[in-house]
Amino acid sequence: MINIKKFGIAIIYFIIISLSANAQRYAVIDSKYILNKMPDYTAAQKKLDDISLLWQQEIDQKQIALSKMQRDFEAEQVILPENLQKKREDEIFNKEKELRDLQKKRYGFEGDLFKKRQELIKPIQDKIYNAVQNLAIEKQYDFILDKSEGITVIFVDPKMEKSEEILKALGVK
Repeated sequence: MINIKKFGIAIIYFIIISLSANAQRYAVIDSKYILNKMPDYTAAQKKLDDISLLWQQEIDQKQIALSKMQRDFEAEQVILPENLQKKREDEIFNKEKELRDLQKKRYGFEGDLFKKRQELIKPIQDKIYNAVQNLAIEKQYDFILDKSEGITVIFVDPKMEKSEEILKALGVK
């Protein structure tokens, strides 16, 4: 009986040592928090918002002009000869297409807003990534989780949060 008890204790001891030897070191950051603390990011975001507002105003003006064309056509349609009706319908169709094309060009997949965001925001994201990578190497973390979006973190020990260290490494207060 004693040998089995000693054997059981030895197995448990071995398991504990094995688990502690394979324990991974990790940290958690909040990239959204870090971004919002960076003056470069807030300035870039403001610039994007301003550009987007200008583009939206351009689209709105074209939509207003198109709506006026449609109303005018509806009001005059009964008195216009068939050839002029067809001409106006074609003009309206072309204006609708121009408007859709402009919306797609500005806000579509890989449109102007996407390209501008890449131009302004990506360098800032790269800075953060490099700071995270340097922190991971310096502190010998096996992995770092980002709790801001996409990954669900149910519980994080506050001492594992390293966002302030990343901001410090970036020189942001």
